[in-house]
Amino acid sequence: MKLPRRTFLQLAAGAAALPVVPRIAIAQGYPARPVRIIVGFPAGGTADIIARLTAQWLSQRLGQPFIIENRPGAASNVGTEVVVRAPSDGYTLLFVTAINAANLTLYSNLNFDLIRDIVPVASIDRLPLVMVVNPSVPAKTVPEFITYAKANPGKINFASGGIGSTQHLAGELFNMMAGIDMVHVPYRGSAPALTDLLGGGVQVYFGPIPESIEHIQAGKLRALAVTTQTRSDVLPDVPTVGEYVSGYEASGWQGIGAPKNTPAEIIDKLNMVINAGLADPTFSAHIVELGGTVFASSPADFKKLIFDEAEKWAKLIKLANIKPE
Repeated sequence: MKLPRRTFLQLAAGAAALPVVPRIAIAQGYPARPVRIIVGFPAGGTADIIARLTAQWLSQRLGQPFIIENRPGAASNVGTEVVVRAPSDGYTLLFVTAINAANLTLYSNLNFDLIRDIVPVASIDRLPLVMVVNPSVPAKTVPEFITYAKANPGKINFASGGIGSTQHLAGELFNMMAGIDMVHVPYRGSAPALTDLLGGGVQVYFGPIPESIEHIQAGKLRALAVTTQTRSDVLPDVPTVGEYVSGYEASGWQGIGAPKNTPAEIIDKLNMVINAGLADPTFSAHIVELGGTVFASSPADFKKLIFDEAEKWAKLIKLANIKPE
C-alpha cells in the first residue's frame, strides 16, 4: 500500500526525531552515580591538585561524587589505558596533560592512540615553566646564558623530572632553537631534580613555577625566563624565553577527556560545567596560585590543541632522538 505523501512525511519526521529523546534524557540524567577521574600521576603533584579542584567543582555542580583515582606508571600511559578500555558512558574520565600528547611519538608500542581513542572534553589550564639556574652560573639573562653555553659546549647539565617529561622537552627545544649543547640529566621526579640543582649538581632546570618560586624569592635560584608566550602573573618581572629566542614556547597544559563514543550530550554538559568553573573567581584563583593560567575551550578547540601539540613534540622527539626509559 502506498502512503499519501503528507502521511509519509509526517511518519518520516517522527522517526527521525525518535533517537533524540533518549540522547537528551542521557544528558539530563547524567550523572546518576559517582564518576571516576583517572590521573596518571601520583597524588600531591600539580596535576593531582588541579584534578581534585576540578572534581570538587563538578561534584558540587552535578550532584554526584567525582572521585580522583591515581594510576601512575609509564609516564601516565597506565592511567590512560584504563580510560581507553572503560565503557563510553561518561563515568570514567581521563585527566589529560601535555605529556599524553608527547607520548604518542615517544612510545611506539602503545595499545591505544590518544587522538583516536580519547574524546577531548575541556581544557583547564596552561602551566608555564620557569628557566632557573644555580647561582654559580654567571649568566643573569637568557642571551648571557646562551653565550655562556656556546663557550662551554657539553659542559652544562640541565635537569628534568624524567625522559619525555615537559621539563625535558622544554630543555631540548631550547637546546635546538638556541643552537647550544646542554646535557640532559633525567631524575625520577621533580623533587630530586630540584634538590640537585640547589646543590649545584646540575646548572639549569626548566621546572614548574610552584616548585621553584620560593627558592627564587629566597635567592637560592636565579630565574632567567618563563617558557610561555606571555609573562606569568606570579613572576611578572621575569621575561619570556621567546623575547630572546623567537618562536620559543613550551608549557604544560591540562584538561579532561573521555573514552571515544561517549555521547556528545555528556561531553557538552561536562564542558559547560567546567568552563563555568574556570569563569568562577574562586576556582580560577586556585589555578593562578599554582602558577597556571585559566584556559577554557570547546571540545573542538581542545582537540585541536592536542593534535597541534602532538605534532610539535613529535618533530622534536625525532630530531633529538629522544627514547623512553
